[in-house]
Amino acid sequence: MPSEKRNILTGGMILITLGVLIYLSKAGVYSFGQTWPVLIIVIGVCTIIQRFKDFGGWFITAAGGIFLANEFFGFELSKYSQYLLPAILVLLGIFILLRRRKH
Repeated sequence: MPSEKRNILTGGMILITLGVLIYLSKAGVYSFGQTWPVLIIVIGVCTIIQRFKDFGGWFITAAGGIFLANEFFGFELSKYSQYLLPAILVLLGIFILLRRRKH
């Protein structure tokens, strides 16, 4: 996909999402402070749509999902941080090894 089309897709999706989130905030459904992680998820999903194997897109989407869970469900990241960093490092190491194995 050419770079210009990627920028149009990502930019358009961000504007649509931002408009919907602002509308929901003004309608009193959700405050914007609760829904901002949706923007991060949209950026990640757009990256994945453009290039499915892009690790950055998957990472951004997962980070947005974690922030969203924290906002809506009270998922306290500090409780799990002692396990989260080692798990991320192990998964990243496995990803690098598998990627290197393919080449």
